[in-house]
Amino acid sequence: MNKLALGTFIGMTMALVANVRSIPTMSAAGWLQITFMIFAVLFFAWPVTAIAGELSTLLPGEGGPQLWVKKGLGERWGMVTAWLLWAMMFAGMVMVATGLWPMLCIAFGRPELTGDIFYSMICVLVLYWIITILNLNFNMAKIGGNIGVWLGIYIPAVMIFVLGIAVAFKIGLNPLGGLDVFSFAKLVPNIADMSSLKYLVAIAFIFTGIEISSVFIPQLENPVKNYPKGLMAALIAMVVINLANGLLVANVVPKGTLELANVAQPVLIACQILGLPTIIANIFAFMVFIGVMLQLSAWVTGPARSMTQVAREGLFPAWFNFHKVNKFGVSKSVIFAQSIGISLFTLLYVVIGNVNAVFLTLTNVTAVVYSIAYIFIAIAIVKLRYDMPNAERAYRIGKSGNGLAILYAVLLIASIVGMTAATLSTTAMHDVIIIVVISLVLFFAPLVIYAFKKPSWKERIDADLKK
Repeated sequence: MNKLALGTFIGMTMALVANVRSIPTMSAAGWLQITFMIFAVLFFAWPVTAIAGELSTLLPGEGGPQLWVKKGLGERWGMVTAWLLWAMMFAGMVMVATGLWPMLCIAFGRPELTGDIFYSMICVLVLYWIITILNLNFNMAKIGGNIGVWLGIYIPAVMIFVLGIAVAFKIGLNPLGGLDVFSFAKLVPNIADMSSLKYLVAIAFIFTGIEISSVFIPQLENPVKNYPKGLMAALIAMVVINLANGLLVANVVPKGTLELANVAQPVLIACQILGLPTIIANIFAFMVFIGVMLQLSAWVTGPARSMTQVAREGLFPAWFNFHKVNKFGVSKSVIFAQSIGISLFTLLYVVIGNVNAVFLTLTNVTAVVYSIAYIFIAIAIVKLRYDMPNAERAYRIGKSGNGLAILYAVLLIASIVGMTAATLSTTAMHDVIIIVVISLVLFFAPLVIYAFKKPSWKERIDADLKK
């Protein structure tokens, strides 16, 4: 089998986390996005990928994070990890889909409707259920995966960058934009006003999912040397790309008017500043709309498969039917449960009543739930270092001893706790309550199910699978 070259691995890793949806959130932090991004890489993304790299080669079987935690901490916590990585989709999918309505508005020349809370909610509901029905009848991941990446990420990112550069050349530092004249003091949060910290978790969330790059280790040339080298190169490239676009957008959009869920907003404003026809923004918005639709469609079935695996181990009641799959290997019961959960999360539009606040709350809920799973993974690597000290690892953190692995685990847990605390302390109290309550419900739900686990579940499931 041909081995992956270092350059190919770097490109594949970047593709896993590339997106344009995070650019407005980056921009909202102003010059502080530089500090937040560096912090996210050093204390979050790097430890996550290094830990995943070792665990994926130690335990290469199907299951990924669920298997790692199950081997390290036991069946109960393996189930909780799988559940969390699935349940975070409830908030995550609504968060991503929140950008669809603004894209439709700008694509069809009605930008004044982008912030309408009612239409945003209806748009998410209707389009997600269309995606659900399509996924149950076609292999949408195969049909739209590659097209979605180009339309939803690569081409839009280049357009934002080129237009942002053109604006910077024409007017320099925009006096109406979200950036003031640079000073090193602006790289440090203002003690008197720490409100910008609410964007810290959202910026770190850009890198969630990057641990999946560890699946390429068995195919990589000289993984011991090339995995950390390629990983660092990919992270540096991601930092440069995100920061460049984030700073350019902050310079384009007038201060206080940034729409977090509307990545087409800076394109429309740039066209006005440069005297370009607004059809450029219309085309941009339509491409992103199609791209995000295809990406959402490709994501629908991914985490759902892990729930099917957990169900087949007898950890869910047989009547859930999570263990049964269609001809595409997808459980209709899991997909429908997922879609109902996502539909319930759209009610946050009504509860919160502001698209920006809904987007940021959903981002933070998704990040918190995902991060709980990361904490289990961090604990698991330390436990497995002592439980399986002599097991073969194609990639290992540190040449000898357990010190570096423990340090990475501690850094990851500390950064998650610190970022979450910083975010919650600078978020409106009613939004904090929403984030905490949702996170606790999603965390304890699998524990309640596990507490009632019965041998008869597994017996009936095995019988169904033999038919």
